[in-house]
Formats: sequence, structure tokens, C-alpha cells
Amino acid sequence: MANATVMLIEGADRFGLAQLHQFRGRVGRGEHKSYCILLSDSPSEGARERLAALENIHDGFQLAEVDLELRGPGDFFGTRQSGLPNLRMAQLSDRKLLETAREKAAKVKESDPELSAPEHAGLAAQVSRFMDQVSSEAS
Repeated sequence: MANATVMLIEGADRFGLAQLHQFRGRVGRGEHKSYCILLSDSPSEGARERLAALENIHDGFQLAEVDLELRGPGDFFGTRQSGLPNLRMAQLSDRKLLETAREKAAKVKESDPELSAPEHAGLAAQVSRFMDQVSSEAS
């Protein structure tokens, strides 16, 4: 498809911004001017906002973060594709915070994998509630 100059995506509002960004990158690889035309089935403000982001942002990581802000991550272990989770999340740009959290979680897992130490009682209760919710949503 190196010579493709036009791509038309119907129902573009149903795709994630990262996926649309990948589609958009499939045209214009040759020397000729190219176009990616996005048609939306939804006149909603949210759909317009997401597609405007795609029009103005050409960095895939920025688009992924905008998509996460606008649509939410959905279920981490379920089937829901969008919406707000019951779990708060850091932003993709919070790399230092995410690295610190990962390091601390690894230390806890290594030192107390069953979370049986008294100082981990609150964490064990939260994990148990989360796992109960995940298993009830899966059934």
C-alpha cells in the first residue's frame, strides 16, 4: 500500500484513537499527497472531540492518553471497552510514579506473596474485594 493516497473510514467514532492513528499511517507513504477521511455515525460532542484530537495530534502516545481521558479504560479484566473503572489510574506520562509503584509492589510480592503480614491487611482486603468483583462480573 505504499502508493495509497486515500483512505475512507466509516464509523470512525467507534474506533479508538490509537487504532485510527495506525490506520491513518497506512496512507501517504509514497511521494503523493494523501488523505484520510473519517466518517462518524455519531453527532455527539464526545465523538467530535475525539476525532478533533486525531486531526490535531500526530503523536501516538499523546493520542492514547487523550483517548484514555475521553473514553476511560473500560474493564481491566472484563469485556467493557470504555467507561470509568472502579480503580484509579495514573496517566501514561506519570512514568516515575508508575516505576516507583511497580518497584514497591514487587518488593511486597517478594517479601509477603500471600499478604498475610499485619501491615498488609488493608491491601489484602482491597485485593480480595477487587478479585470478588472481577469474578462476579465474569460470571
